[in-house]
Amino acid sequence: MVYPSQIIMDIKKNTSQNVRSIRGMNDVLAPEIFSWRMAEKIIRENFEKFGFSEIKTPIIENTALFARNLGDTTDIVKKEMYTFLDRNEESLTLRPEGTAPVVRALVEHNLLSQDPIQKLYYWGPMFRYERPQKGRYRQFYQYGVEVFGVAAPQMDAELIAMLVDLYEKFKLKGLTVKLGSMGCDQCRPKYRETLIKLLKPSVHILCNDCKDRLEKNPLRVFDCKNPTCKEVASVLPSMLDFLDESCKEHFDAVRDHLVKLKTHFVVDKTLVRGFDYYNRTVFEITTEDLGAQNAIGGGGRYDKLVQELGGPPCPAIGYAGGVERLILLLGEREEWKPKLKLFVVVPDQRGMDKAFGLAFELRKNGITCDIDYTGKSMKSQMKRADKLTSEYVLILGGSEIDQGAAVLRNMATKAQELIELSSIESELLRRLK
Repeated sequence: MVYPSQIIMDIKKNTSQNVRSIRGMNDVLAPEIFSWRMAEKIIRENFEKFGFSEIKTPIIENTALFARNLGDTTDIVKKEMYTFLDRNEESLTLRPEGTAPVVRALVEHNLLSQDPIQKLYYWGPMFRYERPQKGRYRQFYQYGVEVFGVAAPQMDAELIAMLVDLYEKFKLKGLTVKLGSMGCDQCRPKYRETLIKLLKPSVHILCNDCKDRLEKNPLRVFDCKNPTCKEVASVLPSMLDFLDESCKEHFDAVRDHLVKLKTHFVVDKTLVRGFDYYNRTVFEITTEDLGAQNAIGGGGRYDKLVQELGGPPCPAIGYAGGVERLILLLGEREEWKPKLKLFVVVPDQRGMDKAFGLAFELRKNGITCDIDYTGKSMKSQMKRADKLTSEYVLILGGSEIDQGAAVLRNMATKAQELIELSSIESELLRRLK
């Protein structure tokens, strides 16, 4: 095993090495960061309005959590996980998704004993080793919701409607809910056997991934992007035709409740989710503004996962959306940029002592304020105030001090007025708050 100290020594030997960010792991800078902040604020407010509480889980988990529960035929487990051995030779993995860690935390902390219904949401980074492309990176952020303890189809419909309501607040265009069902342990085996039987005559033209999945998870052929596999899948029967009575009643009830909530949806007979833990309701939300990769996020039921991770029998449903894709849709919006209320211009050092203390007191009282310490010309300082889109500028120099006042300038109207130094703090607070 190679330890960090050895790696550091090797790096030091190469003194010409130019250290850059890792491919697919990006810095988020202004002005894009303003959209991130506002998106997070709106998402949190909307989830909490529906009774969800935030949960934060570690970014590193035991590898077994994902290898066992995502399924050994998924691309994530086979190809994309960032897995490594720590100094105790324990296999650890940077989390590739959010649901399994939340379920692990639910069981570990026995949350269901505190309240048999848990509604949780999260926001944070995930990691997958895949080819970076626009809106999809190796370190990417997801927001998600998980509901535990409710089996009723009303919960499925309410969750979907809540997400559509969220995206409508962002004014996204062409929203579509794709709705399907993956059945259950009683009806899915028969469908799986039928698919294997129908796919075997075409196995020689399937991609390598679909060949590997054929015996264990043939439903993944519907999720394959290979044109030949898509053509083969297009003539296969749907899981919806194999649902048992209980699953069919649940699916029909979800549709009926979505209609009651006036949430538009389309039934997608080929919709599957990439992880093995899903059952019954599955759904995906897309928008016409993203091109070929048009999915904002997706989710579904996973009624057996809590028990598989050592908890009690517990129905559950969840959803995860990609932050980067959402930011692509939102773009840069001027109204989300933080506004500076006051910029203090100090043309000479005579006014600095007064300006220094004044700016700090204004900030303590809630006024967003900045000050120039560089000693640049008044013209340069005014340009900086303009660049920062400050609403007001306070000019405090030697000539102003001689008058016992400072000049307050409204940057929008260009109107100026004198503020007496003896009461300047209280006057500024009164005018600017």
